[in-house]
Amino acid sequence: MRTVRTLDLYLDTSVIGGYFDEEFKEATQNLWHERDLGFYRFVTSPLVDQEISGAPENVRDLLSSTFTQNEILPITLEVRELALAYMQQEVVPVRYADDALHVAIATVHQIKLIVSWNFKHMVNYQRESGFNSVNLLQGYPSIRILSPLELIHEDEN
Repeated sequence: MRTVRTLDLYLDTSVIGGYFDEEFKEATQNLWHERDLGFYRFVTSPLVDQEISGAPENVRDLLSSTFTQNEILPITLEVRELALAYMQQEVVPVRYADDALHVAIATVHQIKLIVSWNFKHMVNYQRESGFNSVNLLQGYPSIRILSPLELIHEDEN
């Protein structure tokens, strides 16, 4: 049985869309359930709103019903500079600048856990190590990037 200690989670766009996707919805909806039980507080950014602007209405509605204004982290100059450092160090290719921005937003705002279904550019050991190497060089703490499935089953081991 878990003890209740609320962790802040940065959710990227893939998790919002995953709520309704057949492949990802069970784990994603479990994440929302665990938030409702008090295990997590979700935060996100205006970038997610931009990325889902063309998504189906149910995805856009989920975003607006999930986050309050206080849970939407701003994209500051410091965030943009850190995202640029990730790209300069080739952690993420320039054409995937939004992925670098998601990680930079969470890092600058001291959110230690990022949740994503983006296995290519975020949820993998090599990328996480790269982001953390840049964070160390830039004076930021390390972060973890997990899928909802990893997060909801993390205490079973």
